[in-house]
Amino acid sequence: MNYIHKEGRTLLLTLLISFLAILVICKYVFGEGNYLLYLSLFFAMIFLTFFQFFRNPSVEIPVNPKHVIAPADGKVVVIEKTQENEYLKDERIQVSIFMSPINVHVNRNPIAGVVSYFKYHPGKFLVAWHPKASTENERTTVVVKHNSGVEVLFRQIAGALAKRIKWYVKEGDAVAQGEEFGFIKFGSRVDIFLPTTSKVLVNLNQVTKGGETIIAEL
Repeated sequence: MNYIHKEGRTLLLTLLISFLAILVICKYVFGEGNYLLYLSLFFAMIFLTFFQFFRNPSVEIPVNPKHVIAPADGKVVVIEKTQENEYLKDERIQVSIFMSPINVHVNRNPIAGVVSYFKYHPGKFLVAWHPKASTENERTTVVVKHNSGVEVLFRQIAGALAKRIKWYVKEGDAVAQGEEFGFIKFGSRVDIFLPTTSKVLVNLNQVTKGGETIIAEL
């Protein structure tokens, strides 16, 4: 069952109150008329658009210590080997998931473990598919150390529309697989950096569901 994420409750309530107030004022100043219906429909469209940004559906999380699950709803846009230079400083398999404005924007831990590294990076707001978005955009970097000792790094990356990244973890936190670790307002992208020995189970352009789609085996 869908419900409103905490990041959107104040905004949605403010919009609702504002729209109702405008309608009441218009009716008082200009009187009755068809314009009220059209204005109401316009406000309803705006409200529903924002509502879908902040929906937070329940998910059935397939908890498995060998699996890496998708941290976000979206589409797989990158699967490639690359060098991770911020923390791991070794070769990794990068899997990137692009979140469009119509996707759920909740971000979930791909594995269980302990947060061994966290850093917020202020930056630009290039489009999410820009080659330099991973290193120049506003972003967070989270590393979770699995009970087996394996570390998986993942990044929330802001885009042209996403102007606020929220996170709920810090170094030393024990996190559960599928548990929320953050939220990107109005979508963007999440990158996951896996050990090169991992078996990737998704394909380019595949649609993912955060907390449910299995993207790799460690």
